[in-house]
Amino acid sequence: MIDLHSHLLPGVDDGSKTVEQSVTVLRGMAQQGIRAVALTPHLLASQAPQGAPPLHDRAFAALRAAAPPEVSLHRGAEVMLDRPLDPIIAAERKVTLNGSRYILVEFPRMVAAQTVEHALALVVAIGLVPVLAHPERYKCCHVELARRWKKLGTLLQVDGPTLLSPRPRGDRARELVAEGLADIVAADNHGDQRSLRGAWDELVAHEGRLQADLLLVKNPQAILADHLTEMVPPLTWRFSIADRLRALLGRPQGEDRP
Repeated sequence: MIDLHSHLLPGVDDGSKTVEQSVTVLRGMAQQGIRAVALTPHLLASQAPQGAPPLHDRAFAALRAAAPPEVSLHRGAEVMLDRPLDPIIAAERKVTLNGSRYILVEFPRMVAAQTVEHALALVVAIGLVPVLAHPERYKCCHVELARRWKKLGTLLQVDGPTLLSPRPRGDRARELVAEGLADIVAADNHGDQRSLRGAWDELVAHEGRLQADLLLVKNPQAILADHLTEMVPPLTWRFSIADRLRALLGRPQGEDRP
């Protein structure tokens, strides 16, 4: 498996704080079958033309020296689109995923649908492919809106742990996968226990081995290699009585917490 969204670059954002913490997480990932991880610290679009700050470079050098050899590390950023991306970002690709045409982007949780659509179109216009992080997190997200984003040329990255959540955000994530709208699944690990293993097992349990392979292996691999991704077919979720009971008991009434 390949995880293209993590905050394991130590001491640079709200993720892992130390090299030791990141190494512990990476060792756990290796044991679960993760073979490549993209380090994607938070970065504002207004900061992106300068590339990664020197602090990020130093943190990467330190982590690479200590990381387990079973997991290859790749660089990128999770870019908050607080303003349109400068075209120089497309030319130099300093903050894209592994120097590819693909760039991981995000918005505030309460962003308006029109804002997302306009900003994604501008990313495509400068020659990059936006990979929208955790679309299920945005309150405006629904299936038809996600279809419009994809028609613009956007890829959708669903958070793997959210696929297991009984909350409304989990419902949105599962619906995107069920409709064949998700392109990759990533863990968004912040130096904690979040992993792709649960998502893989859940997809396979719902007769989605093909989808699991595309979402967690083939499409992430294609992005790192700067190749085209493949369409992921829809998946029928088959919920057991136990699944429904867990969802009913675990969902706070009227809430959609992080």
